[in-house]
Amino acid sequence: MKRSQLTKASVCFLCFSFFLTMNGFSRMVAEAREDLPIGEMVSNGEVKFEAREKTWKNVEPSNFPIFQRTRIKTEKGVAALALSNNTQIDVAQKSLFSFDEDGRLVLTEGSIQFRIPSTSETSFKVGNISVMKSRSLQASKNPVPSKNEEAVGSISIHPNGAVTVKSVQGNLSVLSQDRVVLAALSSNNSVTIPSAAVKAVPKTMVAQTPNPDNPGGSIDDRGGFWMWVTDHWVWIAGGAVAAGGGAWAIASGGGGNGGVDFVSGCRP
Repeated sequence: MKRSQLTKASVCFLCFSFFLTMNGFSRMVAEAREDLPIGEMVSNGEVKFEAREKTWKNVEPSNFPIFQRTRIKTEKGVAALALSNNTQIDVAQKSLFSFDEDGRLVLTEGSIQFRIPSTSETSFKVGNISVMKSRSLQASKNPVPSKNEEAVGSISIHPNGAVTVKSVQGNLSVLSQDRVVLAALSSNNSVTIPSAAVKAVPKTMVAQTPNPDNPGGSIDDRGGFWMWVTDHWVWIAGGAVAAGGGAWAIASGGGGNGGVDFVSGCRP
């Protein structure tokens, strides 16, 4: 009897150890992937990268590796990027950009030109909007997406904060932070998104104010109360679930996150 219990305990221990080992291995793989460069950059002129917070250093003019979350700025220089997924990007002078953890190019200042092959899905983020390839619908009784095509275009940030997106070839979609399509561009089309739509506006709680036309304070169409409810109903529901779970636990347990040009033919 004791031998059987010892065997079961040993098996449980081995299984638990294996689980911990695989969990640690998965974490190591994820960290290793983050440390790998996502592409290379060649530059001409004055181009710098942020080595530490607010500490900028000159980049190597050739074969400079690009890592996620590293900020790069082109002051009096230009740069050409070749990503591991074969996307090619030209960065103009006086531009500031980086790549986030999802591999998106985040453009903060300046302008870029890009060529995304049919086999890639590179996207771009500028403030509150995103730019990515889109597929056109084939004309038929039941429209279906056409095959993925190459996309060539450009993105420019104006001094007033507005953003112009241009499609030279292929289809592009401009989306808001809430994934709402602001513009759908086909070849040789462009759109300028006003700065108000580009800037990310944080959600704020709006208090209910008395309505002078309704001293009783009823809920009308002015939206103050409903805006508060929309932003906080999840917290209210979560509190109710937590309270119910606590009560169940007590009842059952007895109280117990300018020179290099890769993108030929992409000049605006």
